[in-house]
Amino acid sequence: MDEHQIPRQQMVDRLRDHYKIKDEAVLEVMNTVPRHLFLSDALKFQAYKDNALPIAGNQTISQPYIVARMTELLELGGQEKVLELGAGSGYQTVILSKLAGKVFSIERVQKLANEAQQRLDEFGIRNVTLQCADGTNGWELYSPFDGILVAAGSPEIPQPLLEQLKEGGKIVIPIGANERSQNLIRIKKTKDGFKQEDFGKCSFVPLIGEHGWENKG
Repeated sequence: MDEHQIPRQQMVDRLRDHYKIKDEAVLEVMNTVPRHLFLSDALKFQAYKDNALPIAGNQTISQPYIVARMTELLELGGQEKVLELGAGSGYQTVILSKLAGKVFSIERVQKLANEAQQRLDEFGIRNVTLQCADGTNGWELYSPFDGILVAAGSPEIPQPLLEQLKEGGKIVIPIGANERSQNLIRIKKTKDGFKQEDFGKCSFVPLIGEHGWENKG
């Protein structure tokens, strides 16, 4: 038993009991993926606490609840083709890789993309294709997608993502007029158009790109 197994189990118990995450497949995966390995040595002791934590490039690793909630909202069955915007540390990417058939992940910051790829290699994950690019344009080459998860806040839903979503597919994305405050939105594509659901307040780093926020840095 590794030293992180008990706090990781406590994290999962909190997700189930306090946050009412119901998808047991999501909970099981989060109980097996070592979140501490995606953090700097100075922050490893905080890995299983209920908060976002800083990583390189002024980005964050999302709090466990948000990772679980967004993943649950995609309603993955194991065969889906998923697009992820904002690979970051690679933690969410690894979670998705174990619940979907194929994951295509885009990260804007080259240093993070390199580190995420290195972690994917270390975990022996072979069903993820990752690139450094502007995620707001989606990844048309591999579309349409069954699910799209956006791990950054956008002022609106990028049009390319709507176009690259398969009928019956879902986008989970934080949307808000403020760069630091959003609502977690799920969009389902139906034969008649798009159905939108709101799952409450959240806070993400801004989604930078052609169809997101302007890069001021």
